Amino acid sequence: MKIAIIGAGNVGGTLGKRWAAAGHDIAFGVRDPAREKYQGLVMQTAGRGRLATNAEACRDADAVLLATPWPTTQAALAECGALDGRVLIDATNPIGADLKLQVGHTDSGGEQVQRWAPGARVVKAFNSTGFNVMDDPVLAGRHAAMYVAGDDPAAKAVVADLATAIGFEAIDAGPLELARLLEPLALLWILGAYRMGLTRDHAFHLLRRGA
Repeated sequence: MKIAIIGAGNVGGTLGKRWAAAGHDIAFGVRDPAREKYQGLVMQTAGRGRLATNAEACRDADAVLLATPWPTTQAALAECGALDGRVLIDATNPIGADLKLQVGHTDSGGEQVQRWAPGARVVKAFNSTGFNVMDDPVLAGRHAAMYVAGDDPAAKAVVADLATAIGFEAIDAGPLELARLLEPLALLWILGAYRMGLTRDHAFHLLRRGA
């Protein structure tokens, strides 16, 4: 699969590395592909990655990961061009510098992303844990949960497979509207890491009776 990654930070870089190791081709969308600071992204992909502008990265991608800071998300999507029919994985969270949700209750960041990219098949995922857990989702012998929400079953299946391929237990969280729950879940993880003393090495896991 060809995957475009929009957002060259820790989340995008980590998932790009992991998916490249799983056999996918990665295009990192960045403002200036010639900048030296981005070369390390390609080096992490063992020859399966390249740098491109956002539009170039998305042009022939089967799936697009959106891993931008929330304030720059709408502008980044505009740079991507039309994403009609593409699986658009929304890993963003509408959380401000004050660690409070900027969108919630009757709307979500995921639903806003769908409005900004109306032709895309948006799936909310990879937003509820940190990049270090994405690098190794198995903690104390248990697979961290990755909740996946979206309105297109086929798109959700693609994203669930991408999550499972790198060690998560993918869990169908229902329609995209349920991003209204997954984004506060991300805030709970952040507060656990930075205010509750759990450190970044914690993750959510789904326990089942008798399992």
